[in-house]
Amino acid sequence: MTGFALALVLFSAIAHASWNLLAKRARGGVAFTWLFDALSVAFCAPLALVALVLQQPRIGAVELVFMAGSAVLHLGYFLLLQQGYRAGDLSVVYPLARGLGPMLSTAAAIALLGERPTPLALLGALLIGVGVVALTGDPRTLRRSGAGRSVAYAIATGVVIAAYTLWDKQAVGIAGAAIPPLVYFWGFTAGRALLLTPLAIARWDEVRAGWREHRTEALGIAILSPLSYILVLIALVTSPVSYVAPAREIGILIGVLLGTRLLAEGDARRRLLAAAAMVVGVVALALG
Repeated sequence: MTGFALALVLFSAIAHASWNLLAKRARGGVAFTWLFDALSVAFCAPLALVALVLQQPRIGAVELVFMAGSAVLHLGYFLLLQQGYRAGDLSVVYPLARGLGPMLSTAAAIALLGERPTPLALLGALLIGVGVVALTGDPRTLRRSGAGRSVAYAIATGVVIAAYTLWDKQAVGIAGAAIPPLVYFWGFTAGRALLLTPLAIARWDEVRAGWREHRTEALGIAILSPLSYILVLIALVTSPVSYVAPAREIGILIGVLLGTRLLAEGDARRRLLAAAAMVVGVVALALG
């Protein structure tokens, strides 16, 4: 994994943890998801148009299938994640979802895509996984009222993360469809918004309420979510999934800091120590 790709992924992690804090605060659902998706489509349209003109990629049936599939997977991701935030803490749901996803995608990349990370890189991935487990804390605390439900949503979200990571690697990778990341992101985000439009129309009062009460959060997610994922897509163009996916999880350290400091979710010392182990894992991953 090159230093440039690692820098992209780490900057992406900052943006990703930040928009998740905004999503936790908004505690939105279908209407709120459509709202920030529509804003993202509008914001990214000029950039996608420039990429289309300059790169002139082939957009045929295969490319459209990749975009449609990603739209469905990312829609499931956003809806499951927000349900998790409604049920539990950011510093529990975020680490579980973000940690399980790359562990599954790394294993699948090795088994299905033939990727062969070095032993040092595998040690890094293992450290990240151990850090994720430690971040969740005493399993008995998960049996609190509502905690089990939030964990279930987090695990489901992690499975979807693994699925869309592998899918998107094939869409933007040089050995795959090689769709320009900006064009690809705009395409599947527009598809996701289109899928939600009938539901948003039926819940237009909720859309208006979301804009009125959580305008800052909607705008922030509409900017930070595209930024975070486009940077990852660019890294995936030249770097293996088994390196990029675990390296993204440095965002867990940031997410834990945001959750414990800004949302007063507590147990900061243990969670920060666990997150530090994940930082070591990221370094090992990069060196590997």
